[in-house]
Amino acid sequence: MKTMNRREMVGALSAFAFLATVAEAQTTDTTPMAESKVFRFHALPVVKNANGGETRAVMHGTLPTGEFVEVHETMLPPGKQPHPAHKHRNTEYVLIRQGMLEYTGNDGKAEPVGVGDVIYSASNQMHGLKNVGTTNANYFIVSISHGQL
Repeated sequence: MKTMNRREMVGALSAFAFLATVAEAQTTDTTPMAESKVFRFHALPVVKNANGGETRAVMHGTLPTGEFVEVHETMLPPGKQPHPAHKHRNTEYVLIRQGMLEYTGNDGKAEPVGVGDVIYSASNQMHGLKNVGTTNANYFIVSISHGQL
């Protein structure tokens, strides 16, 4: 077998690095999140949900430090849930900006939450949310994980 010189070795390593990048791009979201940016609320597209609510996607992508982050805003009508209680591998924060909600954590106990409250749902822990108020509830979700959600 022929011995590689330094130039050939650098070329081979560069090719391997490129192939690793291509393979990673096929399995994770590579939306660049390396630049600071302002997201204007009024410019976010609104998606109507089956429960009568609305969702606005703010951002999703991989941070320079490697974590995948997804942020969206939800409007939830009175008496509604965004979905049944569930669990997932990502960590989730809910930041309440309007309304009265009920959060059910892993222990199964319901807890009231309102304006200014922040909910933390740990990875792989059951959690659920319901609007128990008489007006629409609005909140932001921030999901963080290693790899795409």
